[in-house]
Amino acid sequence: MQSRVLVTGAAGFIGSYIVDWLLEQGCEVIGVDNFVLGRKENLHRALANDNFDLLAVDMADYDLSYQAITEAAKGRIDFVWHMAASSDISAGVADPAIDLRNTFMTTYNTIAIMRELAVPRLAFASSSAIYGDRGDTLTEDSGPLFPISNYGAMKLASEGIISAAVEGFLDRAWIFRFPNVVGKRSTHGVIYDFINKLRGDTSLLKVLGDGTQCKGYLHVSDLLSAMNYIVDKASDKLNYFNIGNNDDGATVEFIARTVVNSMAPGANIKYGRGNKGWVGDVPHVKYSIEKLETLGWKPELSSEGAIQRAVTEQIEG
Repeated sequence: MQSRVLVTGAAGFIGSYIVDWLLEQGCEVIGVDNFVLGRKENLHRALANDNFDLLAVDMADYDLSYQAITEAAKGRIDFVWHMAASSDISAGVADPAIDLRNTFMTTYNTIAIMRELAVPRLAFASSSAIYGDRGDTLTEDSGPLFPISNYGAMKLASEGIISAAVEGFLDRAWIFRFPNVVGKRSTHGVIYDFINKLRGDTSLLKVLGDGTQCKGYLHVSDLLSAMNYIVDKASDKLNYFNIGNNDDGATVEFIARTVVNSMAPGANIKYGRGNKGWVGDVPHVKYSIEKLETLGWKPELSSEGAIQRAVTEQIEG
């Protein structure tokens, strides 16, 4: 049962949707966000709900977050959805301290607070970035794991301390390894960047890399469906699942043309060199969701369908 729930990264792209869903289920929700990437407008529905309490607190600061959460919790939290992280991979490559603080320490402190408050269950947003650039189809048991971005490294380290917490005190944990998630409220990513570039110059879209980069893309609606399904159906002490599509993905060229056709049909597209957009980018990702399909879940949208819906949503605002 999720009766009183803590959501970290509550004002972010994915966290805000989780908040909305939990409130619709009748839960009492405590949302925490440092508002570096999170946006208060993402929570406009939640803020009108008496069962929602928003804390403007940085989970990387243990003392402040512990004090604020314990005061808001009123003695009990049943479940934590830990979504707080730095989602800007390229920024973390330029400054490794970003992911140490905002991706790993937020996890470390969340678990420390859970231990102090005897919170039994945790759901965690991990990433396909933990696998690194392997060149094969990624399954949950692929290895060895050598991430090529600081973001991926800190997500992998976070999985490690969650595993230790399950051995130590947690009753159960669910780890979700995300692909590229798209949709309304997004604050980063290729669609977000392309739209902003064209708003600045409708005659030209400059693309990082040669456009052949190919990955799976999942609409946020499918992501929420999968996470909730996994929490409901997967009952091991430590549950870990790839979440994504069961197709071959979509290319950056497809995304560029979709955005251009929707916003500025006359714009030229200028591609860069090489198949990497930035240091730490994995240009080709083959992602298996066989484990999740065996559990009984499948996505509604393909990668290209997810992109087309997300482009429409983000242009319309």
